[in-house]
Amino acid sequence: MILAAGRGMRMRPLTDTTPKPLLQLRGKPLMQWSLEALARGGFDRLVINTAWLGEQIGERFADWPQQHPGADLRFSHEGQDFGYALETAGGISRALPLLGEVFWVLAGDVYAPDFLFSRESVERFVASDRLAHLWLVPNPPHNPRGDFGITADGLALNQAEQKYTYSTIGLYHRALFEQPWCDVVPGNPQGTAVPLAPLLRKAMDAGLVSAELYTGPWTDVGTPERLAELQVD
Repeated sequence: MILAAGRGMRMRPLTDTTPKPLLQLRGKPLMQWSLEALARGGFDRLVINTAWLGEQIGERFADWPQQHPGADLRFSHEGQDFGYALETAGGISRALPLLGEVFWVLAGDVYAPDFLFSRESVERFVASDRLAHLWLVPNPPHNPRGDFGITADGLALNQAEQKYTYSTIGLYHRALFEQPWCDVVPGNPQGTAVPLAPLLRKAMDAGLVSAELYTGPWTDVGTPERLAELQVD
């Protein structure tokens, strides 16, 4: 699942007329870098959630299955259904009927061109008893305090002396979005907006979230300045 429902306020005025995932980065829409990386890993069943100017995203990638035979691309149009974005956990819950028991989640505004979406990672996760596996990155200047820690044996920590930044890339089990971790009815028919971090922190405290550090190229393309820097990098 690729998250693409945000308003992109920090990207204004660029996002006043274009959703952030469609902003051009080195000749292609920002989100297309993630779509192509998933395709290289053999993951061709894709779900994209939308809200702000979401019809543009649906139109831009409507022919993705034709361009990539075997691909199955579906949309969860939160803006059309409710008139607003459901935040990360709320959006994932809304899309659960389109997702399997285990699925990737990543943000459509993150640039990580060398990240390897591998079947081996999925198999290891499925064989574990974890509810989520997160890829963390060294803290960028805009998030110096980080988000989560990692133990020596690969457990994610809610509280830690050394914290890293959540890359937005993770593997998830649908059980994290059901009781007792999430109070929203799967499918989120009421359109409840729910953030992801509280669910993750609750599961971390129960020892049910693992993590690893990713040190390859990675940028949260959250401002016009970061986008401009990547264009000439």
